[in-house]
Amino acid sequence: MSTQAASMPPFHLAFPVHSLEAAREFYGTLLGCPEGRSSPDWVDFNFYGHQIVAHLSPEEAGHRNTSAVDGDNVPVRHFGAVLSMEQWQTAADRLRGAGIKFIIEPHIRFKGEVGEQATMFFLDPSGNALEFKAFANMASLFAK
Repeated sequence: MSTQAASMPPFHLAFPVHSLEAAREFYGTLLGCPEGRSSPDWVDFNFYGHQIVAHLSPEEAGHRNTSAVDGDNVPVRHFGAVLSMEQWQTAADRLRGAGIKFIIEPHIRFKGEVGEQATMFFLDPSGNALEFKAFANMASLFAK
């Protein structure tokens, strides 16, 4: 993790799930996010230094719409993490090994352009879309 990233305040994100047990298995066991506090209706996780909270709300879970980005149909509602290239590859290998079906397979987007990045999209057990990405040059994260 870069010094700049370490000094940034963590974000907080709450999202709906259909099952807390499935969320614990996916985020805790598969993705390796340590569990924090919980109740019968929610559980929080340390998602790469950020706090995400899975709330039991089956009727709201799942992504519904996509938007065209660089030839892919990207889920409009999604969240994820910007990782180092090494972390990204490790995550891709772990997800493949677990048989996770990608909505957008791991690949390089914007090849040769400002903002070139490795990206992959997949769903959690409740149908929430996640994107993991990595930049060879982290300074291009917000470049135009």
